[in-house]
Amino acid sequence: MPLTTTGELITRAARLRTAVAAFNIITLEHVEAVVAGAETAGAPVVLQVSQNAVKFRNGHLRPLARAAVAAAEQAAVPVALHLDHVQSDALLRRAPDAGFSSVMYDAARLPYAENLAVTHAAADWAHARGLWIEAELGQIGGKDGRPPLDAHAPGARTDPAEARDFVARTGVDALAVAVGSTHAMTTRTAALDHVLLKRLAAELAVPLVLHGSSGVPDDELVRAVEGGIGKVNVGTALNTALTRAVREHLGRHPQAVDPRTYLAAGRTAMADEVARIVRVLGRVGA
Repeated sequence: MPLTTTGELITRAARLRTAVAAFNIITLEHVEAVVAGAETAGAPVVLQVSQNAVKFRNGHLRPLARAAVAAAEQAAVPVALHLDHVQSDALLRRAPDAGFSSVMYDAARLPYAENLAVTHAAADWAHARGLWIEAELGQIGGKDGRPPLDAHAPGARTDPAEARDFVARTGVDALAVAVGSTHAMTTRTAALDHVLLKRLAAELAVPLVLHGSSGVPDDELVRAVEGGIGKVNVGTALNTALTRAVREHLGRHPQAVDPRTYLAAGRTAMADEVARIVRVLGRVGA
């Protein structure tokens, strides 16, 4: 079916009182796995390309983006394309022509006043070109190979009053909030601050986004969506499934040299994980 937009999917999810699952893709196998898993679960999905993934692809955005668009057009469920964790204005400006309907502009590393100023400028630019834009406030951590942040450290969480001011002054369409999850977690042990999440949901009129969801247990994810999360970002869980399946295949077949054999195993494992996570989100309100 035709490529849809992230904004449309999140609006639909809000109407159904659930959340959209958004998965970070790195290879063609990731793209195919996310679409296959979403089709199995019978739910829409967002394909996300991060700035780090673009760097891995030698700085080229379009090849992976075009593969994602082609897969979306052949999918049996609605699929949107999102540019994730953009810190480069040059990359931001490449988003519209590459098929992206939305972008996450990440200036959370900057002091509050600077984050506000550059995000406001990015939002103005994005909106003028029809892009839905997400930002981040608080310290989710765990990106760029740095050690995972202590998500429970003082000052790590998103402040509700600051978030209200930030959203009002930047005009962003969604906000990624720090409520206890961390990027790049390989164990599902994150404990979310549901009291804070409810306060943030009460203060803000825009959808809230949960980053670092790979480390969040299923019941915590369900509670987070019930508490106001409208978009759930997943990346590491797919990479963990891929790597485990490839290792297991090569362990059983040490003489294997055809990458199609072990990549097929990895692709299937990722598709299974996508379907599982989408079904977990489907438990909300059930």
